[in-house]
Amino acid sequence: MSVSSKIKAPIATEMKEFERYFKKQLNSKIPLLTIITNYLLRRKGKQMRPILVFLSARLNGEITEASYTAAGLIELLHTATLIHDDVVDETYQRRGFFSINALWRSKIAVLVGDYFLSVGLISALQTKQIGVLEVVSNAVKEMSEGELLQIEKSRQLNITEEVYYDVIRMKTATLIAACTKAGAYSVNASDEKLDKMQQFGTYLGMAFQIRDDLLDYEKSNLAGKPTGNDLKEKKITLPLIYVLDQMTGSDRRKVLRTIKRHHKIERKIAPIQQMVKEKGGIEYARQKMTEFRDKALDILKSYPESETRQALEELVYFTTSRKV
Repeated sequence: MSVSSKIKAPIATEMKEFERYFKKQLNSKIPLLTIITNYLLRRKGKQMRPILVFLSARLNGEITEASYTAAGLIELLHTATLIHDDVVDETYQRRGFFSINALWRSKIAVLVGDYFLSVGLISALQTKQIGVLEVVSNAVKEMSEGELLQIEKSRQLNITEEVYYDVIRMKTATLIAACTKAGAYSVNASDEKLDKMQQFGTYLGMAFQIRDDLLDYEKSNLAGKPTGNDLKEKKITLPLIYVLDQMTGSDRRKVLRTIKRHHKIERKIAPIQQMVKEKGGIEYARQKMTEFRDKALDILKSYPESETRQALEELVYFTTSRKV
């Protein structure tokens, strides 16, 4: 599912200009780097993060050169983290394309990720966008902490609903909040509006990640069975957390023991996925996702009606109804 033209409409010109701006930032005299960069540019995703930066900027003022710097920095950072994630997770495909580590090996992938990050930092410093750099640097710090917290909890298998919200806020929502706050910052929005846009991005990011976790229970493999990729990695997400909280101590221990010892065996985890569906885990997670979605929409309603506000509202609904 692609981002609709209605969402992009208020910033169509800026997004077209951003593609040229982004490509220019990645110019290099190293032939190998040029080949890899062009490969990445050809398979760009929905560009949700630059879209959020520009829409947030327009909602709070007139888009400036600083808005391009903010969008570029965040897109470079996001791309770098995806490249590094593929190396860490030993993932060889992303969005139906081979990952960088699959085509050019892990060492090159890590170096390319580092290059993207450094290009973003340099652009922010050269244009003296220190405030934007601070917003994004804080997001990187929190993203790393969130990922490490999730790894720690997947080892211990003792994640609670409260800790789950901490994890998804840090590893996912914080970058989306950086988009919305940086967009507002780039047009010199007031402190009140900066806080408002950061909160909006946080709620949107929380809803986005819960939708992602729900998709893991909805996606099917070639045999028509749920993929269960999160459970295979011992990631316990909201649908299962809810069901575990309803169980007796012995039944809960039995489920956790199965995940700990047999998480890579599909026939062992399939009954757990089925149990989550039957015991209301999916419905509960959807309800929580909707609550975060509605909080994000409430913040938008504090702004005057406009094409930009409508586009952001559309983006919120898109985020919580997407199939991929």
